[in-house]
Amino acid sequence: MNNEYGADQIQILEGLEAVRKIPGMYIGNTSSRGLHHLVYEIVDNAVDEALAGFCDNIDVTINMDNSITVIDNGRGIPVGINHKAGIPAVEVIFTILHAGGKFGGGGYKVSGGLHGVGASVVNALSSWLEVEIYSEGKIYKQRYERGKVCYPLKVIGDCEPEKTGTKISFMPDDTIFEETVYDYDILKQRLREMAFLTRNLKITLRDLRPEDGIIEKTFHYKGGIREFVTYLNRSKTPLYEDVLYFEGKKDNVYVEVAMQHNDSYTESAYSFVNNINTPEGGTHLAGFRNAITKTFNDYARNFKLLKDSEANLSGDDIREGLTAIVSIKIEDPQFEGQTKQKLGNSEARGAVDSVVSEQLTYYLEQNPTVAKQICEKSILAQRAREAARKARDLTRRKTALDGMALPGKLADCSDKDPKNCEIFIVEGDSAGGSAKSARKRDTQAILPLRGKILNVEKARLDRIYGNEEIKSMITAFGTGIHEDFDISKLRYDKIIIMTDADVDGAHIATLMLTFLYRFMPELIKQGHVYLAQPPLFKLEKNKKVWYAYSDEELAKILDEVGRDQNNKIQRYKGLGEMDSDQLWETTMDPEKRILLKVSMNEEAESEIDLTFTTLMGDKVEPRREFIETNAKYAKNLDI
Repeated sequence: MNNEYGADQIQILEGLEAVRKIPGMYIGNTSSRGLHHLVYEIVDNAVDEALAGFCDNIDVTINMDNSITVIDNGRGIPVGINHKAGIPAVEVIFTILHAGGKFGGGGYKVSGGLHGVGASVVNALSSWLEVEIYSEGKIYKQRYERGKVCYPLKVIGDCEPEKTGTKISFMPDDTIFEETVYDYDILKQRLREMAFLTRNLKITLRDLRPEDGIIEKTFHYKGGIREFVTYLNRSKTPLYEDVLYFEGKKDNVYVEVAMQHNDSYTESAYSFVNNINTPEGGTHLAGFRNAITKTFNDYARNFKLLKDSEANLSGDDIREGLTAIVSIKIEDPQFEGQTKQKLGNSEARGAVDSVVSEQLTYYLEQNPTVAKQICEKSILAQRAREAARKARDLTRRKTALDGMALPGKLADCSDKDPKNCEIFIVEGDSAGGSAKSARKRDTQAILPLRGKILNVEKARLDRIYGNEEIKSMITAFGTGIHEDFDISKLRYDKIIIMTDADVDGAHIATLMLTFLYRFMPELIKQGHVYLAQPPLFKLEKNKKVWYAYSDEELAKILDEVGRDQNNKIQRYKGLGEMDSDQLWETTMDPEKRILLKVSMNEEAESEIDLTFTTLMGDKVEPRREFIETNAKYAKNLDI
């Protein structure tokens, strides 16, 4: 072994080599999320032109070969020579890290993107990238391959003198990314969000790949984030008609907030800085929450909706059923981490707090009916939360007295190292019995549930804590929920939802996923939740057995073994129909089973929230529309 460590062991990565060597440092990862991040970076630059007032149209196209083309009608990237670098400005932007118009030079007052590394990072991680610029009646072009210039910037033609803008096409490098196939729906969600956040900006997404015709969708919202709240609340019943909207500027921070309560019991608040989603919130979201907590308590006290003897409403009480968008524009955003999960600027908190407090106070005084509706809902939430606290405290005391007693129907595993353990959540005693017989006792635990669990989308905390099936899951997992949640106490590395392969099974799985998403989202974010995939068919022929997990797979097996009277085909209606050996072999054996890992894209959390509300909320029409739109993707669950 060579243990030398000297000057010669220190590597210097020049130009864009560092990006290609450690891409995750710049775009998070090289999986689907990082792949789509490339598109966001180029679009972010075009949106910056819109924020500066020079662009109102962006076209994004997924080409037949999975390359991407983004066209905007902004000013066009500068083509003049940058005197410091001695090369055209466009070449500087695409080949040098931390170069751009976002460092106080007057190019942009506010911007998103990766602060001058976005365009160059996309270039570095593409097998090729081409840029065309329309400026002063000419079309300029330059091509790069894996970050390196192919030829100097050149004029390739003329255009109308008034035409300006930039066209960028790129192909993600398949030697870097795990996959290079773009998902239309992921891009659609992000681009819709961008259009909501930039009033009057028109963004068109086009997919040229489908065999049955081009897919095209245009996003254009004159109402901006007001329409965003209306869109997110479309599967809920608003508590009042208005979408409250507050706008103002303080300490050089431009603040926009839109909010509306609905009849649900969950908060849906999303925060953005210069149009960049901040899924972990930050100072701007803290300022908003502080403002509404103080303002509503002051109002409730002043107008005697709260008695002097009653405790103040908590922020959670006031935000029950609230949908809100908090969007700020700030010149020098300070984020925690390269991927901008959380804002740190202290002035953002004060600016949002000030703008919202002042304008919300005025609104409530001018609209006493709405103010009273919100306060009454908050007071009901307070009472339910207190009942839930008592139930939770009782559960804690019982657990302490019982010595961390686990649910009686849980068949636990003997291994105490969570990394080795997994728990199967099974519907019904029949399937639970088969699973208990089939399992590997040292590492596999079984928790059978009785029928369908409570739909948490339609229930307050007090009912949730009172539900036996949910309490069993909370106790078995060990993490607690909400403010008690502690992932370090998780007792199983894998939580596997194992339901029948029919419509009822799919519904039960969705109910369980809704519970996990609303109350233990970190379990999903950190990759601990899975869906078991039991087979749909068993085929026997000449003492040989095959299992098929779809109609297509059954057809393929039949093509191979022949279609004749010797075939015995059994369609499994439920897990309870399998004996323990079959269940082990097909669904529980780690060597042979198929598991679907449940994951979530935090950048599209508003869409995830909307999907759960649509599927599990009270309104029927959005659910019918969702089913009709997505029915073509569903497998035949019940024959």
